Amino acid sequence: MSRLPEDQLKQLRDIFTRFDLDKDGSLTHLEVAALLRSLGLKPSGEQIHKLFNNMDSDGSGTMEFVELVNCMSSQMTSDDILINQSQLLEIFKTFDRDGSGFTTPSELAKSMTKMGQPLSYRELTEMVRAADTDGDGVISFKKFQGIMARSAAESLGFSL
Repeated sequence: MSRLPEDQLKQLRDIFTRFDLDKDGSLTHLEVAALLRSLGLKPSGEQIHKLFNNMDSDGSGTMEFVELVNCMSSQMTSDDILINQSQLLEIFKTFDRDGSGFTTPSELAKSMTKMGQPLSYRELTEMVRAADTDGDGVISFKKFQGIMARSAAESLGFSL
């Protein structure tokens, strides 16, 4: 059915089952919208309609699990995910200058200056405020991933 590893198929099945609110084995437009919003995306009605039509390969007006898997399989492989995660970690490490697992405002300022993009105090505080979702004053890799995911979603036309 797909090139996805068994663990990813199980995750997709769990997600699909959770959002199949009427338990009929398929997702409606509203259930797909709820799924996307649970991922932090805020697609417009038009975006949901386009996505849904692309995924509903049999034209039934609903999305079955096989259609979700086929769409996901054609979009990514586990190798892509691993490469992206390792690349993202390498980028994060350039900001985490002391290797603590966190980027402080000071490390961020130094890294940006080293890259030829010095930040004003205001720019630095705005950047940290946007990234520091729990208010602990540092940016963890998890927070960094969230920022990158939001950026990627926005580049695909979804707002967060």
